[in-house]
Amino acid sequence: MTGRMSQPLARLMARVGALRDRPDPAGDIDAVAAVTERLAVLLSAGVPAPTAWGHVGDEPETALRGEAARGIGRPEGAGARTRRAVLGAAARAAADGGSVSGAIAGSVADDPASAGAWSVLAAAWAVAAESGAPLATSLRDLAASLRDEAQLRREVRTALAGPVASARLVLALPLIAVAFGALLGFDTVAILFGNPVGLACVVLGGLLLWAGRRWSARLASRASASRADAGLELELLAIAMSGGASIERARGIVGDALSSNGIATHDRGASDAVIALAARAGAPVSDLLRAEAFRLRRVARADGAARAAALGVRLMLPLGACVLPAFVLLGVVPLLVSVVSATLGGGS
Repeated sequence: MTGRMSQPLARLMARVGALRDRPDPAGDIDAVAAVTERLAVLLSAGVPAPTAWGHVGDEPETALRGEAARGIGRPEGAGARTRRAVLGAAARAAADGGSVSGAIAGSVADDPASAGAWSVLAAAWAVAAESGAPLATSLRDLAASLRDEAQLRREVRTALAGPVASARLVLALPLIAVAFGALLGFDTVAILFGNPVGLACVVLGGLLLWAGRRWSARLASRASASRADAGLELELLAIAMSGGASIERARGIVGDALSSNGIATHDRGASDAVIALAARAGAPVSDLLRAEAFRLRRVARADGAARAAALGVRLMLPLGACVLPAFVLLGVVPLLVSVVSATLGGGS
């Protein structure tokens, strides 16, 4: 008997733990940034690329996810498996003289959630290898941009915590109203499920709550949306040109690397403007490209913070259009029906 009772309790505790230890949305990007930084250090120390990939692959998952040790996020099974697959495939490809970028792309095909950051690393590696740019320097620059993106996602999550928690509390108000009516002595549950008016309230109120929840979740998803490739095209162009490639050849190398790794190009206009400025002023193109990439990352961070700040106001829309009518249907109408029924019954 004790064993049978302990199994449901264990499952309940596991679910509670899963809710409490939600994964850090920046965990995958931070793990890729850690791999990139370690590779840069090892390569600059003269360690061959296959050996460097092997050393990084031997590290435990928590070494690459520093936030896990602090309880901010726990290493997820899919993410850990993807990391092991990527590092193993990249090490084999580097040892065999194959395409490290292709090996990374093939390893993340089954994990779209982690593919974005790994694809950025794959594209940067392909550009550096094709252009002859110093890998260590290129990887250090890439790691800095990935850390910026990880910080942006954490800041947005922090800003969203209050509005999202408020939305969840408000969505529970209709159910709280039903329970409160029952505590006051009104037979609200019987009215909701044993009366035609009550059944109509249950159906309409349930639909409104479902719509409000979906609406709120969509608003929160849009507010937290970000991309790990902000300024990436400019960063990759700077990497290619630091290896001695001409502007046109650098464009071709970067375009091939982005398309082969499924990364859309967003910054073509910005790169054209920077290259034109460098040509007019006779300034180093790669430095200007890196400065513009840094600016684009800062703009992306500011946009993310602005979306998170606006979410608190936008969540008022599903509150007023869906949740409050559901509150009336599920909480107020049953009370009124109960009072009217009691009054008529007492009068007769």
